Amino acid sequence: MSSIFDEKTMIQYLERSIPDGEALAAGIHGIGITSQIKQAFKNCVLIGEQLIPKENGAVLEVSKEKYAKCDVYIGITQNYLIVSECELYKHCYEFNEHPELREGEAKELCTAISIQDIGTCFPLADIQTCIIKKGWMGSVNCSITMKNGNFLKLLLPKLGGVGGGMPHHAEYREAILARLSGCGISGK
Repeated sequence: MSSIFDEKTMIQYLERSIPDGEALAAGIHGIGITSQIKQAFKNCVLIGEQLIPKENGAVLEVSKEKYAKCDVYIGITQNYLIVSECELYKHCYEFNEHPELREGEAKELCTAISIQDIGTCFPLADIQTCIIKKGWMGSVNCSITMKNGNFLKLLLPKLGGVGGGMPHHAEYREAILARLSGCGISGK
């Protein structure tokens, strides 16, 4: 059995991205099909693969994109959708030091973060649309567009892998789909 099909491992990966005060309600193994994430930070500097806070630093917009399938853990808390990669994957990154932003779009950077950690936690309230469609062999495809234009396409498989390492997969998948379907967004 692959170690990615282990519920304890999944929980450890998802918990890294859960905001303080939130608790994981459900999590499954899934497939990330596409991600297009943009996030702006102010008073920071890019050093290697880290954004470091710096007083009077620049405003930096980070674009993080991936157009190839990869294994991900998909989790849900009371207020957030969490997407954490099962293994380290490569993304296309672009950095814009002079973005055209609206007031309040840039987030104040208080602690250093890895660029790999950008685009893992999404407020459910920020979801503009979620189109849920049946896929092949009982899977479900979710195309999620955020109010700020960020986009995710995820595949939620019917089964949680071989070997019994994900005993709550069916139950948690239904909880995730119910939350995505029930937070004021459209789907068919």
